[in-house]
Amino acid sequence: MNEIPATRRDLILHRLEQGEPVHAAALAAEFAVSEDAIRRDLRALATLGLCRRVYGGALPLSPAATSMAERIDHMPERKSALARQGAALVQPGELLLLDNGSSNLALVPWLPAESGITVATNSVAIAAAVLQRKDLQLIMLGGSVDAHVGGCIDATTLRQLADLHPDRCFLGACAFSLEQGISAFHLADAHFKQAALAAARHSVVLLTSEKLQTRAPYRVCASAAINCYVLEADAPAACAQALEQGGSLVRRASARLTSN
Repeated sequence: MNEIPATRRDLILHRLEQGEPVHAAALAAEFAVSEDAIRRDLRALATLGLCRRVYGGALPLSPAATSMAERIDHMPERKSALARQGAALVQPGELLLLDNGSSNLALVPWLPAESGITVATNSVAIAAAVLQRKDLQLIMLGGSVDAHVGGCIDATTLRQLADLHPDRCFLGACAFSLEQGISAFHLADAHFKQAALAAARHSVVLLTSEKLQTRAPYRVCASAAINCYVLEADAPAACAQALEQGGSLVRRASARLTSN
């Protein structure tokens, strides 16, 4: 039988849940088994949806591995708290670029009222939410809609983005680690995010704690490339300190949220 020994499985899974990548060669040496045995372990865990297999080992799953439709109702209170703090950065009259993401969707109700703000977005859900705000102007970046991403990320979208000079980009982070920076699950999405960062004067990332020290296969940027991170109240102090040392501004969401 190729059953994973429970103790070894639990130890590997615990490390993945803590945001640590695992390497087959190192695990084989640690547990005194063959690399083939470890690779079978990792394949079994990946089949259960508990990790993402990569060459030589496995990576933790980011919650953004699921589709946008699945993420919209996930942790709404936490995302709203992040959004409220992020909206406080916005100035009257700004052109905002809201990249696709459920945390950025939560931002829309908290944007300052009657402030002459224009929102450009590639997200179908965010565009629909902006339309409910009669005091906001909307620019929809179109193209072919990627159902998993929940928005447009193709060449047409990039051409339209090239016509904009946003004051502030709220970038959607599929995964984040201090070492690898921000990454995405789709290459086209990574390219869109890179173009969005290059176009905007300021960049902001609303980062839920469950995404800390997770990874996705396509690199967007180094962690220091983002001007401001909004972290949850319970995010590790060491993470905030490292981001500040890298030159980024760090804001923390309130632990208790009141309605707007």
